Amino acid sequence: MAQFFSVHPDNPQARLLKQAVQLLNQGSVLAVPTDSSYALVCHLDDKNAADQLRRIRAVDDKHHLTLLCRDLSELANYARVDNRQFRAIKQATPGPFTFILEATKEVPRRVSHPQRKTIGLRVPEHKVLQELLALHGAPLLAATLIMPGEDAPLNDPQNIRERLEHQVGAVIDAGACSLEPTTVIDMSGDEPTVVRHGQGDPALLGL
Repeated sequence: MAQFFSVHPDNPQARLLKQAVQLLNQGSVLAVPTDSSYALVCHLDDKNAADQLRRIRAVDDKHHLTLLCRDLSELANYARVDNRQFRAIKQATPGPFTFILEATKEVPRRVSHPQRKTIGLRVPEHKVLQELLALHGAPLLAATLIMPGEDAPLNDPQNIRERLEHQVGAVIDAGACSLEPTTVIDMSGDEPTVVRHGQGDPALLGL
């Protein structure tokens, strides 16, 4: 049965977030708020949790999962970026952008794209998620909380709890999020390309 942590959106209770981190370390998938929509997250190095996350979403290993990083200092560990790419990413972070980048060997092969060896990375701008990442001390593996056969992400924490009662370890309730997804920029090729238009303005990257 999923636990339910109701936290203040701007000043989240550390006590509750520490309990959420414990669940992550024990292999749970969590539903958490972000600056775009609610997302499913799990420990990067936990294969069973990542498999559970994919089962909830009903996606295969070709679906790009995203690494949620606290700041850009973590990015170099997981993605290969040159100076030009780094400057561009810095313009748009933290914020509602996901960048598809060439994965380093630090990224477990099972979570990078099997053919392209790429990974999605983002630095969210949401106080609760930032605090959770800080307490966890490492990036989290994530996917937008869109249920199979549906187009829009779930946004009501109570509804998320009811629908995922037996599939997630906890729901972190910080109120409703935006329903607009991140803008996805593929930077793994010669030139950056917009894969999905969302909340982030590509003009920040000169696109």
